Amino acid sequence: MDDDKVLETPWYFGSECDGGFAEYTRVAARHAYRIVSNLSDLELASFPCSYSTAENMLTRASVKSGETVLVTGASGGVGSAAVQLASARGARVIAVTSPGKTEKLKALGAGQVDVVIDLVAGPKWPSLMDVLRAGGRYAVAGAIGGPLVELDVRTLYLKDLRFFGCTVLEPQVFGNLVELIERGDISRLVAEAYPLCEIVAAQKAFGEKGHIGKIVLKLDQ
Repeated sequence: MDDDKVLETPWYFGSECDGGFAEYTRVAARHAYRIVSNLSDLELASFPCSYSTAENMLTRASVKSGETVLVTGASGGVGSAAVQLASARGARVIAVTSPGKTEKLKALGAGQVDVVIDLVAGPKWPSLMDVLRAGGRYAVAGAIGGPLVELDVRTLYLKDLRFFGCTVLEPQVFGNLVELIERGDISRLVAEAYPLCEIVAAQKAFGEKGHIGKIVLKLDQ
């Protein structure tokens, strides 16, 4: 791989690139960040890639202090990170942690939410559009509730909504995240830690969805 080449499509460890569970790997220098923190390596490992994904969504949607942000899938790694990071920006956060909250969302009333940070999609998706105010913003980086949704296009243009698909990080995102960690503005959320040799058990625990935060792998010493 040419370290100086800027890729046109995403290429991440554990997704497009093998090596997410390796003891050693190599990255271009521009993707490596120095961090000064009293947190352990295990605790620091809980930040990427969930916190960077969440921070990228908030950056794309230009979340500001005083705004109301609704986060779906708020108990997961990215969702719990989005709750913290939005709060760190001074936003008011509404966290949704289960799919059966349509009526609760509707009770907020149309025009109440400035930004939706969505990691779920699925059949309840139209209710997210209902609670976005006119001129609101919607950012998505996951579809654990199902990838197909029903959109009334009139809602999109009559409410002047803005949609953001979020995969590739904006250049400033990870550096901003490192600063937040170093200042102690956000907390690590390590749900469980497994030795690398017990990765099968770790993946099983992840699939059971009973955790809040991140499941971290420890390298064998």
